Amino acid sequence: MIARMTDTDGKEGTATVRDEPGSGPEAGGAARPTLRERRIAAWRGAPRVLARLGFLAPLSERLALLEAAGSVYDLGETSDIYGNGVVEALEKRVAGLLGTEAAAFFPTGTMAQQVALRCWAGRTGDPAVALHPLSHPEVYERNAFSQVSGLRPVRMTSEPRLPTAAEVRDFEEPFGALMLELPLRDAGFVLPTWEELTEVVDAAREREAVVHIDGARLWECTEHFGRPLEEIAGLADSVYVSFYKSLDAYGGAALAGPETLVEEARAWRHRYGGNVFQQFPTALSALIGLERELPRLPEYVRHARLVAAALREGLAEGGLPWFRVHPEVPHTHDFQVWLPYEADVAAEVAIAAAEETGAALFANHWDPKGPGLSFTEVYIRAAGLEWSAEDVRAAAVEFARRLLRV
Repeated sequence: MIARMTDTDGKEGTATVRDEPGSGPEAGGAARPTLRERRIAAWRGAPRVLARLGFLAPLSERLALLEAAGSVYDLGETSDIYGNGVVEALEKRVAGLLGTEAAAFFPTGTMAQQVALRCWAGRTGDPAVALHPLSHPEVYERNAFSQVSGLRPVRMTSEPRLPTAAEVRDFEEPFGALMLELPLRDAGFVLPTWEELTEVVDAAREREAVVHIDGARLWECTEHFGRPLEEIAGLADSVYVSFYKSLDAYGGAALAGPETLVEEARAWRHRYGGNVFQQFPTALSALIGLERELPRLPEYVRHARLVAAALREGLAEGGLPWFRVHPEVPHTHDFQVWLPYEADVAAEVAIAAAEETGAALFANHWDPKGPGLSFTEVYIRAAGLEWSAEDVRAAAVEFARRLLRV
């Protein structure tokens, strides 16, 4: 079973909530809170968490984000109308960061990638898009490639990693575009090495295919690759980036690439209904994210490695006979933890530990992966920097011992 994200977290229109057991009437007729409701309440109320995710915060906190808007844009300027003003300023900022000729703002990443790849299909004359079966369009977009854009996805490999150069070079079907999700989220936020990535791109070029990067989380890849954003983006013919998955903005995305491609994409954006009248709150929140969060992402990635190591030590010390932290050394500031327990059991123990200790170690949803097996995703953001390795170990020991008592 493929992973589903908690509370959507960037999965446009795909809120799949599975930690629901526990609902039903309480004494007096009132409905008992679901596991999801308890989990979010515990996360909000816990003094210590590894990440404070904006999209789960109260509306009052989300609105307060815009108090910093004056530091990133002249609020005396006229508001945006159909993509000018602050939206145009955001587009120029993204193009500069990624080293591309141009960028276009889109309300969703789903729309941005549909448009990019249909534009490339028109140029190459081939509607086939080679991608991983765990990639976002294959898992979360209701077959939009084929149903909306007339594209034909072909699956390059079923291994939980990006395709290799040999797999690209020797693939038995022709394709016009190769789409690489960096990182491949549902496989564990995994990335290839820089050498592997460049070899894959070279292999696609040998087949005269264009390369498109699904870079929803590209912002946090620089630490792993040891390369700046513009060098990573420069490998591809086009790049999509998200503004809320790493940068904590209200939403939105951008498609970056050659000027001619971006101009055509603007036309298709209009046809797809994405040329929204005013988008200044989202654009301002994205500029704030680029100013505040982007410079801190490498620090989050480095701290995620410390947290992952301390988790392994704590779960082992707590007596769990089997578990997995994947990847063992995280490639980004997000990673997975696997346990030999049903999802609702692991969720209940995690919630109770957060409620009773005030330390929310596993604040995310648990996903079933087979009989007696489940996993969760662990995110590290600014709040997680307050945790020392010993803090993480102690919380992991407590969690493991509680789990063994179930």
